[in-house]
Amino acid sequence: MTVHPLDPLSQAELAQACTLFKELKGLGPDTRFGFVQLAEPDKKSVLAFKPGQPVTRCAAATLFDRKSGAAYNGVVDIGAKKIVSWVEQPTKTAPYGQPPVIIEEFFLVGDVVKKDPGWRAAVKRRGLTDADIERVQVDPFSAGYFDREVEKGRRLVSAVSYYREDLKDNGYAHPIEGVVALVDLNEGKVVELVDEAEVIPIPKRKRNYNRAAYPEPRTTVKPLDIVQPEGPSFKVDGWKVDWQNWSFRVGFTAREGLVLNQLAFKDGAKERPVIYRASVTEMVVPYADPTVNHFWKNAFDAGEYGLGKLANALELGCDCLGQIHYFDVPAADDSGQPILMKNAICMHEEDYGILWKHYEFRNETYEVRRSRRLVISFFATVGNYDYGFYWYLYQDGTIQLEAKLTGIIQTAAVAPGKPYPWGGMVSEGLGGPTHQHFFNVRLHMMVDGEKNTVTEHEFVPRPYGRDNPYGNVFDTTSRVLARERDAAREAEGRTGRYWKIQNPNVKNSVGNAPGYKLVINASPLMLAQEGSPIHKRAGFATKHVWVTQFDPAERYASGEFPNQHAGGDGLPKFIANNRNIENEDIVLWHTFGHTHVCKPEDFPIMPVEYAGFMLKPNGFFAENPAMDLPPDANPHSKDQRGDGCSCCAD
Repeated sequence: MTVHPLDPLSQAELAQACTLFKELKGLGPDTRFGFVQLAEPDKKSVLAFKPGQPVTRCAAATLFDRKSGAAYNGVVDIGAKKIVSWVEQPTKTAPYGQPPVIIEEFFLVGDVVKKDPGWRAAVKRRGLTDADIERVQVDPFSAGYFDREVEKGRRLVSAVSYYREDLKDNGYAHPIEGVVALVDLNEGKVVELVDEAEVIPIPKRKRNYNRAAYPEPRTTVKPLDIVQPEGPSFKVDGWKVDWQNWSFRVGFTAREGLVLNQLAFKDGAKERPVIYRASVTEMVVPYADPTVNHFWKNAFDAGEYGLGKLANALELGCDCLGQIHYFDVPAADDSGQPILMKNAICMHEEDYGILWKHYEFRNETYEVRRSRRLVISFFATVGNYDYGFYWYLYQDGTIQLEAKLTGIIQTAAVAPGKPYPWGGMVSEGLGGPTHQHFFNVRLHMMVDGEKNTVTEHEFVPRPYGRDNPYGNVFDTTSRVLARERDAAREAEGRTGRYWKIQNPNVKNSVGNAPGYKLVINASPLMLAQEGSPIHKRAGFATKHVWVTQFDPAERYASGEFPNQHAGGDGLPKFIANNRNIENEDIVLWHTFGHTHVCKPEDFPIMPVEYAGFMLKPNGFFAENPAMDLPPDANPHSKDQRGDGCSCCAD
């Protein structure tokens, strides 16, 4: 199989890269790899690539020493066997910043905490015995940054605990309130323990969610099968996909997870680029409870853990329905050993209702076409929450990203007879803290070419006058976002504010610049106070839209090392120089999310909540690009009255 410059590294390449890092830099056995992934070549060489040409393969790694705490970002040329770059991260000096928390440390924290005499005494004060302690679930949680001496220069997590009568129990139903251990991961010890004087009883009611907890499932669900007797409409060649005029390359990184590269649409004989690279670069979850168990919770799930490293192995017929194509993803574990993440990415087709339809009663012309979309998805489990990321491509040229939020909410024990002021009660003695989820997607745009411009538009009512005698006229405003600071923008539903990404160097069929429209759903912004630790660290969540001039070093909305970073990095820093973004190689960043006030229906498992956005063609095509779809009816559709299906018949 021909290697493309953007193909993810193979297991063999990952093994070679990690070995080269160790040998060429003299790294010892305490070296751990946070992220290892393809170091993507520059855009110019990728666009110039022809199949069969030799490809330089480089690996990028974020790694650290467990004993000394030294941390680095490095790039190695696998074929040439040489280090291309090697930069130390200053973890001991402001503004700090650590590599991500790795899976090995997740398990280490439980052992460290349970050996600590202070912590053992604290949980015994809450009624637990030595035997109970062995069944306690200890959750490591990124510690954040609060400018305290104990946290400066250390590699830390905060640990909260949950009681389980049985190891299979849902621990989040039984939080141990008022006890938090701050753990130094390099020293392997508790460096600070919070043990509040007030003892809040551990909620005892079991709220399990496994099949054994619901032995009599409902019997009224009849089979609903997805049938494609001739197979799917997509074609896959390695990491390259073609479907319904769309073409793209699948990518995957340890930090971001799923990446879509070189997304283009075939319009007649011409393949027209839309996006060069698309990925979710960060997500953050700040909590609104000021008590000791919760105030510091503001996880950056991509930068602090790695969405790609935590990808699920998807289950046929459960996670994905129909005619499925799975992508197995090569990866490296914490020690740099190659592994294969089976079924990490799922791709399939879905029916999506009516695409276009009209009935002309005057001449009995009746035409209808059904919509079909291609789904490319993966799921990541980050502690208690599970996040699905679903990219949808439509036959009319629309692109959509949908984040699906499910899993188990964070919980707080509530004293009997007391209200829970920081969220909603979800069960007896059990509250769920109010919190927000913010996702940031990075879209390296390439609408009909490498130079694009972003314009902002709003609908404004025109005052009564000679040109509006009936008061029914409204105008559409338009302005060019010429510089980066102009383009840090918020949505406005009242005026229908929207943005277009256009190529001013090309004319469409009506003489305008071809473009795509960013369609934003109702979405919150950061509600934490300006100047607060989380506001400083998650600046990307303060605006819905950002536009930057492309810089290969500006990869993540929160910056390179958000873990324990003091703040000010990422998008607010990127736009500080206020570079020109008019008719430039640009990156569009969109922040979207959900504010979650917990309720009983969210427990024990939260039904999926949805958040996302769309990119819709706007002057990109000369007409509806789905007019040539066939009018075939679905032969498997049945009318229970016995009538045949004739809706699409000639």
